[in-house]
Amino acid sequence: MNLSSRTIALLIALLVAGVLSTFAWVAPTLPMRQAVLATGITVAACFLLVYLSFEALIFREINNIYAGLENIKRKEFRRMSNKFLFRPEPLKRMRDEILEMAERKQREIDELKRLQVLRREFLADVSHELKTPIFAAQGFLHTVLDGDVDDEFLRQKFLTKAATSLDTLDALVQDLVTISQLEKGVVRMRKQNFNLAALVQEIFEQLELKAKQRHVTLELSPPELTTQPLMVLADRNRIRQVLVNLIDNAIKYGRAEGHVIVSLVESGKVVRVAVRDDGEGIAKQHQNRIFERFYRIDKSRSRDSGGSGLGLAISKHIVEAHKSVIRVRSEVGVGTTLEFKLPKPRAQKISTDEVSTSEA
Repeated sequence: MNLSSRTIALLIALLVAGVLSTFAWVAPTLPMRQAVLATGITVAACFLLVYLSFEALIFREINNIYAGLENIKRKEFRRMSNKFLFRPEPLKRMRDEILEMAERKQREIDELKRLQVLRREFLADVSHELKTPIFAAQGFLHTVLDGDVDDEFLRQKFLTKAATSLDTLDALVQDLVTISQLEKGVVRMRKQNFNLAALVQEIFEQLELKAKQRHVTLELSPPELTTQPLMVLADRNRIRQVLVNLIDNAIKYGRAEGHVIVSLVESGKVVRVAVRDDGEGIAKQHQNRIFERFYRIDKSRSRDSGGSGLGLAISKHIVEAHKSVIRVRSEVGVGTTLEFKLPKPRAQKISTDEVSTSEA
């Protein structure tokens, strides 16, 4: 049987009052009215005295037990004891507060552990990604400097490969700088009205050769957008960067001789942008991690075939800077769709000159 501290105090007070009242009742010198009054005063006095003493003693003992805890917990507990000492059911409230505090601290510890793991993975990935082009360029250059290559054609070939490795290193460093600035929020989006359909067609032309190498067909949906403008309000260069990353990934990981479809659908005040491929798809355990820096589903992929792993992370931050969210829908064996939303221009009449300017 669980009794609250108030109930225990009340029982003790009634017991003491009963004894005193009985004594007063049987005493021949004490009248009935005075005995009843003495009983009431005794009950009230005993209740307050026992209740407050009971609570104060228990809190003192609990404070002694928790005296060895670390500073942060001791400070929080002290605030709790001062807050609940003379309130109803303080022990129950304090217990709930302690459990809540423990859960909160455990969540913080789990988050710190997760961040520590991500930090170690990030440092390992960065060192690997930087080391690969550096060692490649270093090897080619030292071979040429040591005079091991006498043929002029081979020397030029080695220097070209070294320059390519250094260009790759420069692109990686630029991506790291970009994502760092995006995370800090120091990059401002230069929003303007532009024709999103025309931008997609421009990217198709840029990636046409890579698509042909895998016999992938690039499609814009609905087809009438090839001749009709679809205006949005966003940073054109940054959205171009996002679409290049998404379409390029769709070509890489989509099915050979398959299709990559970019859908642009107006929905109220926004335009829904979706990039869909018909590749192998992404398993559920990877879907929440593909936007992490340097994360690769297939760890065996080389940098040339799989990229640095920064493209989707950068795209995520750019989309979020536009007050949107990039989402992934994928099914193994069916394909993957990545989509986000962009706002349409504010209600105004868009002139032909404005459309042509945005397409330029």
